Amino acid sequence: MPKPVLGPERRTNPLIWCVALLCTFITLAVIVTGIIVFIGFIIVRPKVPQMSVRSANIDTFAYDMSNLLSIKVSIVVNAENDNVKAHATFYDTLYTLYFHDVKVAYLRADPFDVLKNTTIQLYYPVESTSIALTPQEGANAEVALNKKLVGLDLKGSSRTRWRLGLVGSVKFWLHLNCKLKLPLDGSTIYPKCSTKS
Repeated sequence: MPKPVLGPERRTNPLIWCVALLCTFITLAVIVTGIIVFIGFIIVRPKVPQMSVRSANIDTFAYDMSNLLSIKVSIVVNAENDNVKAHATFYDTLYTLYFHDVKVAYLRADPFDVLKNTTIQLYYPVESTSIALTPQEGANAEVALNKKLVGLDLKGSSRTRWRLGLVGSVKFWLHLNCKLKLPLDGSTIYPKCSTKS
């Protein structure tokens, strides 16, 4: 029986070995990083910090025959960090207060930190200058005066960042869309409005 004829022995190119080793190291690095992130999340159990409207009341709502509106409102916003093991930073905070799509005021906050498992209250005493209204907007103001109830919208966003040890920092956008129904007798309301990430 004749022996099979074998061709010349081929060697694997060293470049192929280098690429195979590099792929192996990258795969191991991804697996180890995933395990570290998973363990970090289980240990820290992170919760997204949030902003919520704690209370609001209207001090002044004046509308005159020259179609000028003046509003004075007090709003308290909570910045909440329910993380037990990580402090949070809030920044780019900007909310706009509207009366029937008419901009009344901007509510801003400089960057600030909220320690682990704590809440900071932001006080906004909002006083608008005289706002010229169209006839339709003026009719809305008259309806509010007659009903003794003013509807305001608070919309905007904030960004938050918090550090999770070896995992690194995590960032979120927090969006707020809150409808406030404020009685004209000056009583304080406690709406259940909070941000969505």
